[in-house]
Amino acid sequence: MAQTELKQFDLNVLASNGLRRGRTTGSCATAAVKAALYLLLHGERRTQVQITLPDDLHYLTVPIQSCRRLDEQTVRAEVLKDGGDDPDNTHGATLFAEVRRNDKGQIRFFAGDGVGTATQPGLRVPVGEPAINPTPRSMMRQAVAELSGNDEGFDLTIGCINGETIAKKTFNPRLGIVGGISILGTSGIVEPLSLASWIASIEVYVRVALGGNDINSIALLPGKIGRAYAREVLDLPEQRAVQIANFLGDALAFTQQALVEQQRDLDVLWLLGHPGKLAKVLDGVWDTHSSRSDMAMSVVARIAAERGFSSRLVQELEQANTVEAAIEILTNEPGSQALWIDIEQRIGALVHARVPAVKTVEVRLFNLQGDSLRAA
Repeated sequence: MAQTELKQFDLNVLASNGLRRGRTTGSCATAAVKAALYLLLHGERRTQVQITLPDDLHYLTVPIQSCRRLDEQTVRAEVLKDGGDDPDNTHGATLFAEVRRNDKGQIRFFAGDGVGTATQPGLRVPVGEPAINPTPRSMMRQAVAELSGNDEGFDLTIGCINGETIAKKTFNPRLGIVGGISILGTSGIVEPLSLASWIASIEVYVRVALGGNDINSIALLPGKIGRAYAREVLDLPEQRAVQIANFLGDALAFTQQALVEQQRDLDVLWLLGHPGKLAKVLDGVWDTHSSRSDMAMSVVARIAAERGFSSRLVQELEQANTVEAAIEILTNEPGSQALWIDIEQRIGALVHARVPAVKTVEVRLFNLQGDSLRAA
């Protein structure tokens, strides 16, 4: 889609909760790449650039902090990260891109100072690759295509000033990402989350999902994983599949309260998501945000031990850097499907205790690709 056909995404328009949106690290890095390309290919030093967002419907205008040539073949551009009114650890950081021609005829990504490198499996990028997630990579490739026509090869080195220090405040060291931050973002936009307003909105969504007395099942989803299952397998209308973010305990309380007020039962409550979130329930965690709870590999390892898996495999699960890595370790292991079903049932039992007005709680766990872990 041509740039002129896109609609501007205006960060001055507040989110529905009254807070200001921001730019992801992926958007900042993409803007830096595009600014560097303008100077490298066209001799233009831009003070702002327009980048195409992943929805291919909108563009975002991003200010450029600085842009300069390092040599005849390389340009460096810098962008200040603005996380809006819900800033994370990278708010106020300076992201940079050093763009250089290569003779390979392809786009290659490198980790500059302050951007990490993956050293363990189970992440969104292979071991040895810079910690630049797939969506930001796609955004940067598009930026190159828009200015070069994809006729030439370029090396894109993405960095963050003081990124190694910033990363110590994140899970990156535990995840096996060394040397700095990750370049993240699935939409290019940071949506500000006021906890009070976000939790209040979940209550509204739960009540809408429950609707009238003819509704016999709804689904709660911590994220996007499981949405296709709710729609295609369970045949649930969109309003009956509630996105609850990390607030499982609150969502269950809202469900129980609404059913009590309506003086009725619900036949089935579905809980759909990744075990990285949902398995935390087995450690008594009902707010699953990473800043308020540990990761769930130890839970998976503990139940694997109880089910008689080898001590070697249990140790591998305990030492996995993510739950997704634990899923990969268990792939093709005899009894792995039964293990995941056991975990689903244990989660379901604990959830059921919180919603006695629900007759049955069904849990389904999926990997990051959305594949059911109980599938043969």
